[in-house]
Amino acid sequence: MLHRIVVVGGGAGGLELATRLGRTLGKRQQAKITLVDANLTHIWKPLLHEVATGSLNSTDNELNYVAQAKWNHFEFQIGKFSGINRQAKTIDLSATLDEKGHQLVPARSLNYDTLVIAVGSLTNDFGTKGAAEHCIFLDSPQHALNFHRRLLGEYLSAHANGDDNNTVNIAIVGAGATGVELAAELRHASQQLSAYGLDNIQPENMCITIIEAGPRVLPALSAKVAGEVHQQLLKLGVHIKLSAAVEKITAEGMYTKDGGFIPASLKVWAAGVRGPRFLTELDGLETNRINQLVVRTTLQTTADDDIFALGDCAACPISEGSDKNVPPRAQSAHQQASFLSKTLALKLQGKALPRYQYRDYGSLVSLSQYSAVGNIMGGFMRTVNVEGWMARMFYISLYRMHQVVLYGVFRTGLIMLSDRIGKRTHPRMKLH
Repeated sequence: MLHRIVVVGGGAGGLELATRLGRTLGKRQQAKITLVDANLTHIWKPLLHEVATGSLNSTDNELNYVAQAKWNHFEFQIGKFSGINRQAKTIDLSATLDEKGHQLVPARSLNYDTLVIAVGSLTNDFGTKGAAEHCIFLDSPQHALNFHRRLLGEYLSAHANGDDNNTVNIAIVGAGATGVELAAELRHASQQLSAYGLDNIQPENMCITIIEAGPRVLPALSAKVAGEVHQQLLKLGVHIKLSAAVEKITAEGMYTKDGGFIPASLKVWAAGVRGPRFLTELDGLETNRINQLVVRTTLQTTADDDIFALGDCAACPISEGSDKNVPPRAQSAHQQASFLSKTLALKLQGKALPRYQYRDYGSLVSLSQYSAVGNIMGGFMRTVNVEGWMARMFYISLYRMHQVVLYGVFRTGLIMLSDRIGKRTHPRMKLH
């Protein structure tokens, strides 16, 4: 019987790993590769802020798991991961239901010899009162589409009523990359919506506020780059409240601990990450305070050598003996997927497993069509700041690298050509 490798989670890391394993071990009939996800399609998570504003049509950038599995010699199983029996080496999948609650696929169990958990992360609201009820979290394409519908609804309502000089207030909690990029995309969207004739809300009447508990925007980047981004956001008319922790959220807006109030009809929480809560209930696997699975530098869980974890759901030391973990970033998942595709081949041969060491290649932040900034790691570990057109090209290349892993160079080239043509034949933003 072929060795059974089950990868749970079709995000960037899990999908890249299943594709790499399918093209090697699967194609050579050395192992049976199965990818499990609760959805039928994949979209790269760093694009969700563009889906939310309508700058990107999600249906044009989705990958279908069934087709990807067929093309790359692995199997896809739809289902929500709900538990493990480590002794029996099985995982449990919940029943899949349609929109009306009717069962499409029954609950079932899958056998594995090696299991890889790559279920990603969720936004961490830190238990803030009212956050879960009143905020939108950009954790999935559905969340992003819900935000887009609400944003478009504000404009269509104002347009239908014929009222001039309406306002729409949007508050974003968190000045990390997601919050900053979303704010810039929203300003671009306000200009595009006005250009398409929905001008009863003028661009300057979309009031965008970023609320950050820390002393500056983009704490993961250098103070110099963060300062430049801060100034560019101010030029775009984005309001920024620093050192202002959110205490309570209501339907009307957000209250900060310093006594301030920010009115907002649309509220987004983009601060902090945590692992899904069910990870803490997986048959004795060790987790940390934010629900991540604790793994060694081999990416094996501390409790079971046959269970690995990668990406945002894994708490992996940044290097052997370090008390600092690998940051939850797209490049981390990409590196770990590449690492595990080689590691699991060695495991099948009974060889010693190598140790993963994170390499930071820098960080880039897109300010929509206006600019991009960030830093990249140069030779001898020097940090080189980049901005403008060059930074924008580096930023776009990150997504193209993801596509190359999934589709190959030739098909990615065709996708790029199709995207170029589409810009001339489709609206500049999604209007439905």
